[in-house]
Parts: sequence; structure tokens; C-alpha cells
Amino acid sequence: QYRPAHMSTAANLADVAARVVAASTRSTARASTNPARLVAVSKTKPVEQLRECYDAGQRCFGENYVQEIVEKAPQMPPDTVWHFIGHLQSNKVKALVTGVPSLAVVETVDTVKLANKLNNAVGEFLEERARVGAGKLGVMVQVNTSGEESKFGVEPKDCLPLARHIHDECSNLAFRGLMTIGMPDYTSRPENFQTLAACRDEVCAGLGLETKDVELSMGMSVDFESAIEMGSDNVRVGSTIFGARANMYSEHLKK
Repeated sequence: QYRPAHMSTAANLADVAARVVAASTRSTARASTNPARLVAVSKTKPVEQLRECYDAGQRCFGENYVQEIVEKAPQMPPDTVWHFIGHLQSNKVKALVTGVPSLAVVETVDTVKLANKLNNAVGEFLEERARVGAGKLGVMVQVNTSGEESKFGVEPKDCLPLARHIHDECSNLAFRGLMTIGMPDYTSRPENFQTLAACRDEVCAGLGLETKDVELSMGMSVDFESAIEMGSDNVRVGSTIFGARANMYSEHLKK
């Protein structure tokens, strides 16, 4: 679908948001009756563009790099909902949790070690989080549904044990669901979604949870509509809203 390059960030956002609602209405595979959540992926983008989206009504933003989200969060209004969606090294956990007191969700938990680090960091920072209206930190288990060695995430067979550990042992974390990136080119195929949905079924059965309480995060700029139609509850859209990535931040942020 062609969109002129001169469209503003706010106009792009409105277009994507409308497409999210339309795809959610079309979908017969979703457990929720609410439209899928749109996470505006603002990595490498200047705060001015985030504010343009915020002023147009967007509240949920996704960032991939710890230093970048820590720099941006204080410059945005306090009711901004932050999702961390990049690979999180355990030695960066404390900086993330203390740097963004209102952090809502980390979508990329793929080891017991990372879950424990997050749980401990949030536990040490509960008062500060409470002060900004944040309680437990939401987390998603990242699942490698493509079998690509280059992708982070647990293998599908290891999804339930990690989800159980978070649910049972991490009292400062709230298990929110499962996330996947999809194929090497970041597209989501039916088999990726079927794998993620099967993981959810196993997790719900194993932990006694209802399907509607375990979200699926799948779908990005190139395929968010088909991902929603396949059942995604949470889509992560960047370049379709913000334009092609210009690196506004230095390369060291990616390390």
C-alpha cells in the first residue's frame, strides 16, 4: 500500500492505528475483543517525533536500547507507556529499571537469569515505581519460533518452564504473555504464529491461566495486519510510522 513520503508522523500514525483497528475487527483468531495494542517503535528517532505521536494520542512506545530509553523517558510526559523490546543484557537491567521508573513491560525475557535480575532490580526499586503509579513490571517470554540461531528467545519446548518460573518465583514481575520476532526478514508466517499460539495453549494449561490473560506479541511494520488477523494482541510498528531509520543516536547505544 503506497503512502507518500511527505506524510507527517502523526498522519502515518493515524493510518497505522486505523489499519490496526480494521485488522482487529477482521480477525477471528484473537482471544480479546479489544483492538490489538499498537507499540510505536521509536528507536533511533528524536524525541520531537515521539511527542508528535503523543500529541496525536499515542501513549505506548517501544525502545530497543537501554541508554536510549533512559535518555528519552524523562523528556516525555509521565503517562507514556514504555515497552522495552530489544535484547536485554543482564548487566544493563539495573540501569533500565532505575532509569525508567514507569517502565511497563519488558517483552524480551528469554532466560531464568534475566527474569531473576529483573525481579531483584524491581524489588529494590518498588517505592520509586509506586511513586509514578507503576507496580509490578510486566514481562513477556520471547520465543524463537523460526529456529534461527541468530534469533534470541527460548525454544518452544522451554517456554512453559520459564513462564512458570516467572509466574511462581518472581513476585515483582507480572507475566503478560509471549513475544516472537518471526522469520529472519522479520516477517511473521502462519507457522510462527501457530508455534506461538501452541506455546500459549501449553502455558495456559500448565499455569491455569485463561487465554485472554496471556497476550501474544507478534507483527512489525511489514506484516502487522496479517499478524493481527492470525491472532496477535500486540504489534510493534516503527518505520511505517516514523519513516526509514536515520540513526539519531551513536553506534555505542547498540552495544
